[in-house]
Amino acid sequence: MLIGIVGKPSSGKSTFLNAACRTAAKVGAYPFTTIEPNPGTAYVRVECLCQEFEVTCNAKNSVCRDGVRLIPIEMLDVAGLVPDAHLGRGRGNKFLDDLSRADAFIHVVDTSGSLDAEGRDVESGTWDPRQDVEFLEREINMWLVQILHRDWRRLSRRAETEKLKITSLLGEKLSGLQISELAIKTAIRDVELQTDKPASWSEEELEKFVQRLRRRAKPMVIAANKVDRPQAAKNLEGLQQLTDETVIPCTAAGEFALRNLSEKGVISYQPGASNFEILTPKELGETEQSQLQRLQTEILDKYGSTGIQQVLNTVIFDVLQLIPVYPVEDAGKLSDHDGNILPDVYLVSKGTTARQLAYKIHTDLGDTFIHALDARTKKRLAENYELQANDVIRIVAAGATH
Repeated sequence: MLIGIVGKPSSGKSTFLNAACRTAAKVGAYPFTTIEPNPGTAYVRVECLCQEFEVTCNAKNSVCRDGVRLIPIEMLDVAGLVPDAHLGRGRGNKFLDDLSRADAFIHVVDTSGSLDAEGRDVESGTWDPRQDVEFLEREINMWLVQILHRDWRRLSRRAETEKLKITSLLGEKLSGLQISELAIKTAIRDVELQTDKPASWSEEELEKFVQRLRRRAKPMVIAANKVDRPQAAKNLEGLQQLTDETVIPCTAAGEFALRNLSEKGVISYQPGASNFEILTPKELGETEQSQLQRLQTEILDKYGSTGIQQVLNTVIFDVLQLIPVYPVEDAGKLSDHDGNILPDVYLVSKGTTARQLAYKIHTDLGDTFIHALDARTKKRLAENYELQANDVIRIVAAGATH
């Protein structure tokens, strides 16, 4: 699972990464501060099942904190994108290639409208951030169009002359971009193209197909960043009216400050919370106290959070539609073979079957799968049972269980 952080230069991508992952990516008030991609690990938050079962869990592949399970996801912040990046402007081609493995995008937008298309400073409110959404989606779409153009004529003619499925040929070609054949089939159906005559698709039809394919295979959430700055509230309304993508108001700098103070023990704060508690007021100067008060009243009270955690959870649970499931080896004790209680939680796609979960844990478990067991009901589950959110599952296989 990899989430790409995208946006034009200086929009706050690296600050978003630092806030979400507590990394130390370089941040600067000038374009292309980020040159090489910066990786990081963030966490989505769900209520841990230790509360439901009234047990003390021993989290291994994740973290349990005060009854909240923190599940890791990989993030990648890449160089800023500028108009005509697909033609090589800025670090365009490198930027786009870095994103090829991403399952979804978080588009960080400067909602204050204080940066032009190149990421240079302008007077706050003079730039319309809706233009950023339009150009970035176009750049990614045109990048995909270019990839298809490289041998589209050969592929389409081969599909027709050899009576092959164009969806299969495209699936092979785009597999390196983490684009599935199912997403291709769905996009073709959505734009009502003739699969038996791909060579006759017009340029306009090909672009419509790619646009639909990108939305399905590389979905996007818009992080309306710097929402605490002047003009941002007005621009936020425009963003929400412009796009079908989910738009979430946020302040990456505010979240970073809160997490930093929390780690120092100055405040008590949980990411995604609507408030914080000052623990050591003597360590805060008047300016810091004023900034914290402003953050509370103008952001947390108004929007319910800084938005960073909401962006992460929205991408994973609403856009990618993943669900958490807990595999165990002992359904009675909810433990693994070492006695660790509720040790692991996996994020799987809705519709994932019990046998597919077995394969996700280990190939041998999938190959020798017999049945699964619901730890709550103790009912046997067939291999085609579709997992539900927060299932606790024991996999029974020939010679092994999990």
